[in-house]
Amino acid sequence: MPEKILRVIFILLFSVIGIVLAIQTEPLLTSVMDKNILTETVLGITVLSLGTMLVGGVIGTVIGIAASPYLIKSLFTFTSKVEKSLLSISTQDLLMGTIGLFLGLLIANLVGLAFGSIPYIGPYVSVALSIVLGYIGMHLAITKKTEFIGWFHFRAENGSKNKRGNEAVGKLLDTNVIIDGRIIDIYKSGFLEGPIIVPVFVLEELQKIADSSDVLKRNRGRRGLDILNHIKKSKDDIDIIADDFDEISEVDSKLVKLAKMKGYKIVTNDYNLNKVAELQGISVLNINDLAIAVKPVVIPGEQIFVQLVKYGKEEGQGVAYLEDGTMIVVENGAQAIGKEVSVIITSVLQTAAGKMIFAKLESVSHE
Repeated sequence: MPEKILRVIFILLFSVIGIVLAIQTEPLLTSVMDKNILTETVLGITVLSLGTMLVGGVIGTVIGIAASPYLIKSLFTFTSKVEKSLLSISTQDLLMGTIGLFLGLLIANLVGLAFGSIPYIGPYVSVALSIVLGYIGMHLAITKKTEFIGWFHFRAENGSKNKRGNEAVGKLLDTNVIIDGRIIDIYKSGFLEGPIIVPVFVLEELQKIADSSDVLKRNRGRRGLDILNHIKKSKDDIDIIADDFDEISEVDSKLVKLAKMKGYKIVTNDYNLNKVAELQGISVLNINDLAIAVKPVVIPGEQIFVQLVKYGKEEGQGVAYLEDGTMIVVENGAQAIGKEVSVIITSVLQTAAGKMIFAKLESVSHE
């Protein structure tokens, strides 16, 4: 149906063009035509004019019939390419580019008024300014779209906070903390308030890791994607946001910039990211710090039951572990390897690598 309508439009267009061009040749024909033809009229129109328009219309119609299939095909090809180009551009880019173009043209027109009165070059200066400032406005708006959107979002969040009081701040997850896996239990327990934010560039990094040729990396990446899917299915307040910074290549740097721009907190287990973010005044929730904080506290003289699993470095020593992984070195525990024993805590040593507990064997309970 659209092709038939376009075909009719093209034929009519060529017919009109043929009539207009034929009328333009009428002065040439008057010099060679008989005077009777020039004076005779039909419905107030001279025979010459009527014949000229008729011939021009017929020729234009024939050309329109012949050319319309090619023109329709070319039009569809062009519109298809334009459509594909527009589909490859995000809605944000289209919107921001349009706004930037409008502002650039507005500034160009205002500046062009000052040059309009200059003889000869005035109109050309206005045209040049429109082209240059229109392009600059569009380019800047697309390049800085994340900052503009973030600024408006931040203003809106501040306004809503002033009305509703304090509300939970969004938590940005980095790649390492997703792969780590402990974030699921922490999230389920309710220690993380507010929406969980996962930027699209973190998802892209997880995808790259999952597609790695290295088996260990591939397994870690797939584990991270599975964890995200699990959280997404179990809770509704996890948001995948499209904010990105094309001028920055490092994912950690993008996280820091996004958190600083939107007032988010970063959830991580990366020591370096933790320090960089804190230096820039960004709140960081390090799950390693949480793990250390919730480790069971033991004091010298306390009696506990442990499973001795291996020999220690020194002769006669046995080694056991608490549920959180803290190592306990038991004096004279070598004789009870593989058994559950009662031990008395003698001392607790805090090192940079973690906590180490020393104990002495009290008795063997059972195998």
